[in-house]
Amino acid sequence: MASSGSEMGESGSEHRPRIGITTYYQEGSWGVWSSVASIVPGSYVEGVAAAGGTPLLLPPVGTDPSVLELMDGLIVIGGVDVDPQFYGAERHELTSSQPSRDDHDIALTRAALEHGVPLFGICRGAQILNVALGGTLIQHLPDVTSTAKQYQPAPGQYGEVEFTTVPGSRCAALLGEQADSPCHHHQALDEVAEGLVVTARAADGTIEAVETTGENWVLGVQFHPEENRKDARLFEGFVAAARRFAHTRDAESRPVHGADHDREDALLP
Repeated sequence: MASSGSEMGESGSEHRPRIGITTYYQEGSWGVWSSVASIVPGSYVEGVAAAGGTPLLLPPVGTDPSVLELMDGLIVIGGVDVDPQFYGAERHELTSSQPSRDDHDIALTRAALEHGVPLFGICRGAQILNVALGGTLIQHLPDVTSTAKQYQPAPGQYGEVEFTTVPGSRCAALLGEQADSPCHHHQALDEVAEGLVVTARAADGTIEAVETTGENWVLGVQFHPEENRKDARLFEGFVAAARRFAHTRDAESRPVHGADHDREDALLP
């Protein structure tokens, strides 16, 4: 699809919005080396790039939410469980967390919400979104539903979830009435935070997507769209929103025609 003039840079090429992506921070290896590293699965960065964005990694070290002033969108990626201390619950024996990463992701999420930066939460990212706004989580889905095996069939193996979207929602606009996606999780949203609405559910009632009710582009999905290379609609919709956000912000910060000359004239004796 051709870009409108409002989405074109000064050079005439389509603007590539800058997309911040949160990261893991754990043991990694490269060449002959093995050490703690900031890691992002390639499917996330490739998904952003293929949709027309420029991926920028935001590791959970030296957290500075003001960095979002330089970003046009934020993706909070999947990973380990959110620590239950952040939503006032006792730890389940199967909960595995990294509280320092939770602090980082929650801070960036709240900053994105505050400043209207388009926000896409994926799996853990949807849970972070809910917790950041005061919601809670189910710490182990097999405790509450007999169909939980489909969501995490085995270590290192994605399941497949089918879900139905809510008419009129952002999720429905991008995916239609029904869709499916790879998934891998043993936790899920429980009490939905104020300010969020559920916009997709699996057949067993598991929440698969939440959105905010305002105009800002905010979407959290429990599944893993980055692993579905044949369906880029969510990444494309998010990057398009980031591009619009960048254009609007740039237009608002651009000096009014003649304003600079007026200021210079005012300084003359």
